[in-house]
Amino acid sequence: IRSERLLMERLEYDLLFRWFVGLGIDDPAWDHSVFSKNRDRLLEGDIAAKFLVAILSQPKVKRLLSTDHFSVDGTLIEAWASIKSFKPKDDPRGDHGEPPSNAGGRNKEADFHGERRSNETHASTTDPDAKLYRKGKGKEAKLCFMGHGLMENRHGLLVDACLTEASGYAERVAALHMIGPFTERTQAITLGADKAYDTKDFVKDLRSIKVTPHVTQNINGRRSAIDGRTTCHSGYRVSLRIRKRIEEGRSAGSKPSPGRIRRSSVAATA
Repeated sequence: IRSERLLMERLEYDLLFRWFVGLGIDDPAWDHSVFSKNRDRLLEGDIAAKFLVAILSQPKVKRLLSTDHFSVDGTLIEAWASIKSFKPKDDPRGDHGEPPSNAGGRNKEADFHGERRSNETHASTTDPDAKLYRKGKGKEAKLCFMGHGLMENRHGLLVDACLTEASGYAERVAALHMIGPFTERTQAITLGADKAYDTKDFVKDLRSIKVTPHVTQNINGRRSAIDGRTTCHSGYRVSLRIRKRIEEGRSAGSKPSPGRIRRSSVAATA
């Protein structure tokens, strides 16, 4: 649901939505303007994180959670900003000093032919936090954020999540940030991840905080940072199999593009 107005319309007839927010069948839905005006305060209050903590602290939920085996994954979240808003930082109008045309209209034509664009020289005029990023070689670059999730392996439940700017190292930085609070326990901890996390620095950082890296080996023309000390254990193979649950949960909400969530209604980076 992409707007407060559509959410209130859904509340008018969807009994499941009414049950979730505590509205009776005959109770009137709230006015959408209340939520629109309150959006910034809700984001600043980090309500989503507090809501997740409250759910995980419930006794019935806590019994389901593993405290020593986890998996992590990241995905691109496409920004609402148009690629046409990605303009030179020193020329935000993008007209190179030329006088305005007589074409008019909100969404005027833009010609990027022959123009090199990067996050160092360009920024979106409507969403400066969105970064131009591509999932891989041959993929189209889009204005995106990057979402990250930490899953416990026993029942595949999400125990932490965050949103960051899209970059080549954001997944690994977010993984260290999310697994950090769990390292205060005395028992051994494992962290499963795909081959994008197979870097020497990330594996070293995990081991320095007493976390065993169960990372998929990336041996495509390079040497993996995961050696036989890890791969010889049966637990490593179990972690790689269970790790796929977090990818399945991600792609379930994004049928057309498993590697990217289409769009989010709001975005607040950590």
